[in-house]
Amino acid sequence: MNLTIILFLAFFPILLISILIYHRDKEKEPIHLLLSFFVLGILSCFLVIFLSKSMAKFLPFMKIEKKNMDFLNILLYSFIGVALLEEICKWIIVYFKGYKHKEFEETYDIIIYSVFVSLGFAFCENCFYIINSNAKLLSIILRALSSVPGHTCNAIFMGYHLSMARQFKYQQNKKLEKQSIILSIVVPVILHGIYDFCIMSKYKILIITFFVFIIILYIISIRKIQRISKYNHKIEPENSFCAICGSKLEGTNCSKCNAKMDIYKEMKL
Repeated sequence: MNLTIILFLAFFPILLISILIYHRDKEKEPIHLLLSFFVLGILSCFLVIFLSKSMAKFLPFMKIEKKNMDFLNILLYSFIGVALLEEICKWIIVYFKGYKHKEFEETYDIIIYSVFVSLGFAFCENCFYIINSNAKLLSIILRALSSVPGHTCNAIFMGYHLSMARQFKYQQNKKLEKQSIILSIVVPVILHGIYDFCIMSKYKILIITFFVFIIILYIISIRKIQRISKYNHKIEPENSFCAICGSKLEGTNCSKCNAKMDIYKEMKL
C-alpha cells in the first residue's frame, strides 16, 4: 500500500481534531504553547514505554503475551498496564505544565492543553503501530475511528475536571478542588480501562459493548466541549461584580447581599 495513503489515514484524525478543538476557543491560545504540549505528549509516549518495561519486572501480567491472557490478566493489564500508566503520564504534563501555567486563565484553556497532549501521544503511538503492524489498512482505519478519538475523549474529561478544580480554587473551596483533581485522573483511567478491556477481551458481548460504549463516550464528550466552549469565561476576572446587587465580589461571594455566584452549573453537562 502507498505510504502516503497510510500516513494520511493515520494522522488526518489528529490534525482534524486539533483544528476542531482549537476553533472552538474564543480567545485563541498561543500556537507555540499548544505545539509544546503536543511535543510533550509525544515524549509521554516514550515515558510509558520505559515505565511499562520497568513494571514488567515485578508485575507478572505485564509479561504475558496478549493472546495468552485470561480474563483476570486482561482486566489487570487493561486498567493498570495500559489505562493507569498512560493517563498518569499524560496527566503529569497537563497538571504541572497546564494547570499551573500563566496562560490558563479561562475555563476552556485546560481542555485544549489536555487534548493536545493526548494528540501528541496518539501521534507517537500511531507511528509505532505503523512500524510494528506492517500498516494494515483495516487496522489503521479502526484506529482512526476509535483510538485517536478515544484518547481525545479521555483528555476532555481530564481537562474538564482540572478546569473545575481551578474554579473551586478560585472559590477557595479546597475540598472540591482536591476532589476534582483526583477525578481528573480517575475518570480518564476508568474510561480508558473500559475501552481496552472490551477491545482486548475474547467475549462477543464485550465487543458489542465496546461499540456502544464509544458511541456514548463520543456523544458526551462532544456535548461537554460544546457547553464548556459556549460558557467559556475568565476564571479569575480582575473585576468581578455581583449579578444581584452590583457590588464587587470577594471570590464568588458578595459581601453586601451574601449572594453566591455558582459557576459550576454553567460547566455541568
